[in-house]
Amino acid sequence: VQLQASGGGLVQPGGSLRLSCAASGNILSINDMGWYRQAPGKQRELVAVITNGGITNYGDSVKGRFTISRDNAKNTVYLQMNSLKPEDTAVYYCKADRVKSYGFSIGGVRVSESDYWGQGTQVTVSS
Repeated sequence: VQLQASGGGLVQPGGSLRLSCAASGNILSINDMGWYRQAPGKQRELVAVITNGGITNYGDSVKGRFTISRDNAKNTVYLQMNSLKPEDTAVYYCKADRVKSYGFSIGGVRVSESDYWGQGTQVTVSS
């Protein structure tokens, strides 16, 4: 299973960006999908998370500005970021929780469950 994030870049304060993260592989199901971010010298923090049923949760600093959504058929999660501020500058990571996937071995089909992280995409908010 791999997570591929895209959509980061440089944007002026007040601008918008949309991040995407697609999970690929022999996936049977994904529980939660979410976005986290890490700024230089700071700990990684939750930005937003969405369950496979569409229930969302946001970090306090992004409430009302960011919107998370997902397409379960495409195993993809999105983050629409509006009214961006310089303090939103960070590397954004997507995460997929409790991913059930299958593989083949000598004994037959093997099903496993694990969490996965994407590679990170840089978001820079600056004039």
